[in-house]
Amino acid sequence: MEYFLDEWKKACATDGGTLSVPKGNYELSDIEFSGPCNGETNFVLEGTITAPEDPTPDIDHWIMFHQVDSLSISGTGTLDGNGASYWRTEHDTTIATLKLEKVNKVNIRDIHSINSKKFHFHIHNCNDVTINNIHATAPESSPNTDGIHLSNSDNIRITGASIATGDDCISIGDGVTNTDITGVNCGPGHGISIGSLGKNQGEKEVRSIRVTNCNLKNTKNGLRIKTFAPSPPGLVSDITFEGIIVDNVDNPIIIDQHYCPHKKCEGGESSVLINGVKFIDVRGSSSKEVGVKVDCSKSHPCKDIQLKGVSLTFEGKPTNAVCSSADVQFLGDGQTPSSCS
Repeated sequence: MEYFLDEWKKACATDGGTLSVPKGNYELSDIEFSGPCNGETNFVLEGTITAPEDPTPDIDHWIMFHQVDSLSISGTGTLDGNGASYWRTEHDTTIATLKLEKVNKVNIRDIHSINSKKFHFHIHNCNDVTINNIHATAPESSPNTDGIHLSNSDNIRITGASIATGDDCISIGDGVTNTDITGVNCGPGHGISIGSLGKNQGEKEVRSIRVTNCNLKNTKNGLRIKTFAPSPPGLVSDITFEGIIVDNVDNPIIIDQHYCPHKKCEGGESSVLINGVKFIDVRGSSSKEVGVKVDCSKSHPCKDIQLKGVSLTFEGKPTNAVCSSADVQFLGDGQTPSSCS
């Protein structure tokens, strides 16, 4: 670890400084690379770094970059989270292989992450983030191994990622705004999700999210918005999913405002308002007869949900749409499904 910290200190002190990890195999316990730095700083990974099997208790990351501006993380190397034994036991801490916190103007590209203990990449309290051509893989049975998790961040661009995990390919938490996701290949996993939201008091709104030209194959959900019930107030608005291909996907389009993953919910309704969601040119095959499910809050019904150019089939036949407590519009002719049953 001392080598990594010493090299980071040198790189951080120099505008354009670089911490390079050459080809080879390395073991590294949890570590934090902190700023502020003196200008642009680069982390180049060409080798394979492996995490310890047993993480430090109560720490939510393996590798973290904190308070660094103008950061580049690149290289074709691999971060191995060594998560197999961790998956077999229950833990309260959600550990990310690579966490960025309070990092602004960052570019992450080409990195491979495998077998994360929980999240592969976690972007928290960041601004102006570009993630390009990353790879995240873990077994389909591995719990909570989200590919990329976003929270409390603005101005995010994700392009060309390949994600196959045991949970959401991309999950968008509260406080995420102005985010573009395009060209993602997802599956297996749980799809691309906004939420879950409404678990805690004081959550910030999710706004201006655009997901385009993505492929989802053999995922447990497709395009999903999920909120707990009951929940504190919240807002999700200005969301667009467009040009999405699904292949044998459970719940290709789903808004679930009665989300209860462990069946321990108190009952009641969500106070998160969902307003202004568009599903445009979402096409392909569902693994179930219901291709569209919009299950909204009775106390805060969904507003302005639009479907246009949607074509979803189940075993070669048109799927159904099931809707409740929602203003859902099917725009244009020839859609399947064409209305809520």
